[in-house]
Amino acid sequence: MSAAGPVRTRCLIADDQAMVREGFAAVLAAQRDLQVVGQAADGAEAVSLARELSPDLVLMDVRMPVMDGLRATREILRGSVEQERPRVLMLTTFDLDDYVYEALRAGASGFLLKDATAAELVHAVQVVAAGEALLAPTVTRRLIADFARLPRQDTPPAPALDVLTRRETEVLRLIARGLSNAEISDDLVIAEQTTKTYVGRILAKLGLRDRAQAVVVAYESGLVTPGPGWPGRA
Repeated sequence: MSAAGPVRTRCLIADDQAMVREGFAAVLAAQRDLQVVGQAADGAEAVSLARELSPDLVLMDVRMPVMDGLRATREILRGSVEQERPRVLMLTTFDLDDYVYEALRAGASGFLLKDATAAELVHAVQVVAAGEALLAPTVTRRLIADFARLPRQDTPPAPALDVLTRRETEVLRLIARGLSNAEISDDLVIAEQTTKTYVGRILAKLGLRDRAQAVVVAYESGLVTPGPGWPGRA
């Protein structure tokens, strides 16, 4: 480690409730690898501060006045060049899960339930900042249920999956079911590093940013179809 200390992930918090913002900020600021660079009370302010401060990660509430979190996410990601786009971690509650699928489509990399503990908050931010997607099992279940109700004609064409090998397709199917790299490795009886390599190849071949987008592609392409008992292992 250099004398300058560890590289810190720059975080922007957007939530219309001051107590929630302050609470999250206090938790994140206590971590050596995280730095809170700004707070926004609505989506429009979040967009403005994201452009001004160039955070690495935005913790974004879904429902906010002036501009909601979905539109703010689209604006932030659309208004940034690829190398400077922050990752967005959405804040959601059980009664807001209808927004989950649209948030993924907007470019969100993960979801955090608003009743999460301090440890869960820190873990979620660190996972998403590291480039992984975060889809909690409860959110994944509701995502699948929501997708099953969506009219397929309203969804845009998904990337062609014929560029993937048979094993890569198998890994993508397991990603869409919400399995972690360790669980995928157990299912396929391969090393976890091998799974990580497969995941990287899948994202590169399909032009995706992270696992969250891979989940969307798997459902939109018809590779995975919601059914009784989902999510779960075949």
